[in-house]
Amino acid sequence: MKKIVLGSLLILLIIFTAACSSDTVGESGDTITLKLAHTGSDTHQYHLAAEKFKELTEEKSAGSVEIEIHGNATLGSEADVIEQVMDGSVEMTTVAPDSSFANTVPEMNIFGLPYLFRDREHAYSTLDGEIGQELLDLTEENNMKGLGYWEIGFRHITNNTKEIKTPEDMKGLKIRVQPSPVWENHMKALGASPTPVDFNELYSALDQGIVDGQENPLPTIDSMKFYEVQQYVSLTAHTYNPAIVVMNNNAWENLTGEQQTVIQDAVDETTSYHRELLADKEEEILNTLKENGVTITEPDREAFREQTVEVKDSISEIPHDLIEKIENN
Repeated sequence: MKKIVLGSLLILLIIFTAACSSDTVGESGDTITLKLAHTGSDTHQYHLAAEKFKELTEEKSAGSVEIEIHGNATLGSEADVIEQVMDGSVEMTTVAPDSSFANTVPEMNIFGLPYLFRDREHAYSTLDGEIGQELLDLTEENNMKGLGYWEIGFRHITNNTKEIKTPEDMKGLKIRVQPSPVWENHMKALGASPTPVDFNELYSALDQGIVDGQENPLPTIDSMKFYEVQQYVSLTAHTYNPAIVVMNNNAWENLTGEQQTVIQDAVDETTSYHRELLADKEEEILNTLKENGVTITEPDREAFREQTVEVKDSISEIPHDLIEKIENN
């Protein structure tokens, strides 16, 4: 009789143990793998941040949450990956908010407005405060959770035709733009011909002369080796770009509270690390560009500002009160 009772208890124990080790995402004791996809190279800002985030997440979670990084557009273009995050086939991405992302969350066009941010401190105080959180919250309408902002930097214009010192020098140049309305209007205001090209196809487009130039921060120009196919860099600093970090909302809600805290803390710590890292690299990058025969030009930024002042009135998707809040921040 005792053997029967003990056998029954053993069976119940096995059933209970199996139930507790189910594969439900976020269940205590499971190892969760989150895919983070981006379109940058292995030395691009996206990847540097993703690697730090992976390190922090796995350390803070004692290995119970693993981050699987898919860079170099291996899972598709920016637009492809944004769709995958929304449908849950990819859990996370980091992307320029005023790129294809702005076609999903139109208010993100605001990051393409010329000279909206006075300097880095203005950009950071905006992103780290109430305004930045309001923008992150807009992603929830598309089944995403906005987690924060990593760094891309102030954007500058490059081309393979001539030095750009004033807006007049932009006339007639085919400049690659991100596929969003604000960038088309931005380049048209300067007299250039805006040409949308996916980021992962940009190097070949420059190399083949499909476009004359492009605009990106110095770390992007360096990491993507655009200096190999561009002779001139004009330090216009016409916009500041963060890299928005988003996660599929269902995946987020299926995490335990403790796991959510780990992810959010890792994103925030990566933000601080990433900003310092890239700020320290800019002088080094300028030297690299010069060593590779690139001509660096200090343009008349005030002339560029004046030439593009009306761009903010041309994009209906951007609320004017949001622009004013940022300008007055």
